[in-house]
Amino acid sequence: MLEALFETGPGTAFAGLLMLMSSSRSAFRSFVSMCNMPRYAVLPLVALLAVGGLAGCGGDKRNPSSLAVPRNHLLGVDRGAQGGDDQLRGGVNAYLWRGAIDTLSFMPMASADAQGGVILTDWYQPAGAQDERFKIAAYILDRRLRSDALRLSVFRQTRLNGGEWQDAPAAPNTASDITARILERARQLRAENGGGK
Repeated sequence: MLEALFETGPGTAFAGLLMLMSSSRSAFRSFVSMCNMPRYAVLPLVALLAVGGLAGCGGDKRNPSSLAVPRNHLLGVDRGAQGGDDQLRGGVNAYLWRGAIDTLSFMPMASADAQGGVILTDWYQPAGAQDERFKIAAYILDRRLRSDALRLSVFRQTRLNGGEWQDAPAAPNTASDITARILERARQLRAENGGGK
């Protein structure tokens, strides 16, 4: 049985032995008894198979010309966008998505879901203001590049004397200023990709 495993190659032999070991104790015991091996010899055999299996992984050199060329979704698909209607797989505008990511890149990202069109940042503390921090949630709502296809919520907190953070309202124009920058960046991306103004 051990010879049959080795005929398929060391990596397959190792995988088969691990499957056998994990399937049940009785199957493993019967394997050890069939091979006429003492139990203490099984662990070195497994280690030998592991080294042989790993050595087989890097053996053949790949030809760089046979590798697939990386495909950038934004650049590949967005070239033919008409009026900013191009979309990512989830149904959100690709220019708005990229514009939002580029504009909010100065803040640490907590999560970014391209299919759902949701970007959540982590708390960001400006260098000049040690007692306030900001967080942004951006929602892309449409497949078209329009101002009403983007909703932005800005959260602000200030630090109290005891060091605890307390919610505070952001300046009224903060969300609209950031939205305008995202839209400007999205239109710039569309223009760069041949979509016109």
